[in-house]
Amino acid sequence: MTRIVQIGDIAVGGDQPLLVVAGPCVIEEPEMVLNLARFLKAETQKLGLNYVFKASYDKANRTGVNSYRGPGLEKGLTFLKEIRQEVGVPVLSDVHSVGEAEIAADFLDVIQIPAFLSRQTDLLQAAGRTGKPVNVKKGQFLAPMDVKHVIGKLTATGNENLMITERGASFGYNNLVVDMRSLPIMRSFGYPVIFDATHSVQLPGGGEGASGGQREFIGTLARAAVAAGVDGVFMEVHPDPDRALCDGLNSLHKDQFSDLLRFLKEIDSVVRLVKQGEYR
Repeated sequence: MTRIVQIGDIAVGGDQPLLVVAGPCVIEEPEMVLNLARFLKAETQKLGLNYVFKASYDKANRTGVNSYRGPGLEKGLTFLKEIRQEVGVPVLSDVHSVGEAEIAADFLDVIQIPAFLSRQTDLLQAAGRTGKPVNVKKGQFLAPMDVKHVIGKLTATGNENLMITERGASFGYNNLVVDMRSLPIMRSFGYPVIFDATHSVQLPGGGEGASGGQREFIGTLARAAVAAGVDGVFMEVHPDPDRALCDGLNSLHKDQFSDLLRFLKEIDSVVRLVKQGEYR
């Protein structure tokens, strides 16, 4: 059993409902993103699941120099605040520097540390000092056992509201693999673990100046992770992934979101019964 982390009125971990973190990879056309946020909230509410909206205001680690990065810090954070107010959902986005963490804390409900920066002590502790819930994407280069050091850097600030997200480990060139053993290993440290079902099917740098992806495996990995007992699922969702400005090849189509979510809810229900010794 993990500790409970509070995101506003939402409780994550322990025996709380499965958390769903979903949205487009990056902020694109505002009306599309706003409508998507409304849709995702409505679908999660139907199933009684907790929901946090995610989108990046700046994708600072794109493969190519000319790749779309987003609207930037000021415009992006302002828009995310509008999403929170108009849709009524908590919002999450990545920060990339100590200065960004301090600014973003006034706009975000959850501060996320990107995988490539998950060992950056100053950044982790700056995020921790904001007092906001912090979600750390486990680096593709980190063993699950090493996450305890990441946790130590954050909790040293006095902030215990943290989550760890698994997003696959580097497996040779341009490929990731998910070791399901990593999920219970990381949960053993006592904090909620989220599974990123979409970045885990990414082929980093595997495209022509961009990352590739195998979105056909999103559902397979998401179902396996929920069966393994994670506290939440992270998914990048888009109404037209083939036209997405970032990570379209590893994004879930909006039309597939509801069916997958129902499947995950059913699996999670069985897992809970097994844990309680009530499944026959």
